[in-house]
Formats: sequence, structure tokens, C-alpha cells
Amino acid sequence: MTAAAWLPDPTGKHELRYWTGDSWTEHVADDGVQTTDPAPTEAPAPATPAAAPTTASAAGFAGTISGDLIDGRYGETTSTEPGPSLQNDRLLRVRVAEPFMARQGAMVAYQGGVNFTYQGGGAARFLKKALTGEGLSLMRVEGQGDVFLADTAKKVHILRLENSGISINGASVLAFSGSLDWNVERVRGGSIVAGGLFNTTLRGTGWVAITTEGDPVVLDAAEAPTFADANALVAWSVDLQTAIKSTATAGALIGRGSGEAFQVQFGGRGFVIVQPSEGAVVPPHSH
Repeated sequence: MTAAAWLPDPTGKHELRYWTGDSWTEHVADDGVQTTDPAPTEAPAPATPAAAPTTASAAGFAGTISGDLIDGRYGETTSTEPGPSLQNDRLLRVRVAEPFMARQGAMVAYQGGVNFTYQGGGAARFLKKALTGEGLSLMRVEGQGDVFLADTAKKVHILRLENSGISINGASVLAFSGSLDWNVERVRGGSIVAGGLFNTTLRGTGWVAITTEGDPVVLDAAEAPTFADANALVAWSVDLQTAIKSTATAGALIGRGSGEAFQVQFGGRGFVIVQPSEGAVVPPHSH
């Protein structure tokens, strides 16, 4: 039986297709570029053993390296459409067609002629960040090529705005269209005393990639009065009404254990995104 290898595609549609040793897979390659195409159901097995042709995934070491890392399953996804797409659930891939903004330090790899420029956000945003602790250190990305972005292996989600707005915890913003207006705004109904709750708002038409620690839950605020721990909040519809609810007098810490005594209350029509984490918990000091 023919060993696992990249072999001529039996369908003739592509240059190469990956053979596992038992069956053909959906992984194909043309001129060294890997893509996927549904595995053929009736294609015959290779007639005779063959050496693995050289492909981009083998990086010139054909016949000497094997394993799941180079068998095609982790190859770069391809898309002819510009803009954002998911390489996987923890890695964002942006085909640069127009300038966009990304969290500083989020780039893990890029291909092509891409330029990165630090964006301070202007004096007004800088002052708000200094006073509130909220805000983003951003870089402007432009040029031609593909950029891969991630944030400590958090899950990545893409939202598309159409003449709309969203309020996002600054720590959850990974990247967004350069066409969107952004600002640091105080949560309505909040105060410096009640936690000093400030968020990053994005308005307009474009896309935004946000991160969550684990799989989030999306709540419909119109169904019932909705409350969320401020540290577990990821984002919400910008038109929702908000207020701060204190549970300090209840004598109980109802959050996951962060000691949070305030929750954000939501009302109106819209969604609230909550993640199953309140961030790192600092253990109590013994001295």
C-alpha cells in the first residue's frame, strides 16, 4: 500500500492531493499553495508507491519529514475575498485591501508588503486612557498581503457593523476596520465611584474582531432584565440602556470570585456578550 504522501490529484482538478495511506483527503495543493477541496468518494487508491513530491509545506525537505504539522491540515487557509477571516478559532487572518487597526503586539505573522504604524489615538483619547485605564494601544496596518493576529490563544470572533455601534471592553478588541469611528466612553449609568466603568465604542460600517476567554454566551436584553459582572462583559449593543447595580450591601460576592461588587444592568433591544471568565484572579497575600 502507498504510504502517506502528497500525490497527483486523481480527480485532475488540482496538482496534488494528500493521501493518508488509506484514503484521499480534502487537502490539495497547486503551485505550492495549499487549499481544500472535498475528498473524492470514488477515486481509486494510488496504483504504486511513490515518493512525496516537493510542496511548500515540506519546505524543500521532501521525503525526509512527515507528521501532522506538514500533512496539510495546518496549512494556511486561502480566500480570494479581501478583509478578515478565521484561520482557526484562535487566529485571525486579514487579507489587506484597505488600512485597518489592530491591537499593538497582536501580529504573529504576515506575508507580503505590509506596513505597521503606531497609532496613539489623539490627545483626547490619550487623556481618557490615562484617567480611566480604558483604551487601546493600536497600530495601523496597510499595504498588500496577509496578516495573522492573535491574543494569548483567546478565541476570535468577527462581527460586521452596518451603520451601527457596539461597546466593547478594550481588552477584547483585536482589530477593526479603519473606516469605523472609535472612542473611549463612560458606561451610561456608571460613575467613578461605582467602578469607573469605561468602554471602547465603535460606530459606523465595517468589521471588528473581538476575543473571548472561552466560548461566550450572547444574551437578548429584551427578554428580561439582564445583569453581568463588569469583568466578564465583552461587548453589547451601543443603544442598550445601562445602569450600575451594587450588591455590596448583600454581604455576598456573587461573581466568580474576583470580589466584584458591581454589575452592569441592561435594558432595551439588543445583545450582551459575556465570556466564562473574569480574567486572572490574584490570590490573597499572606503578608
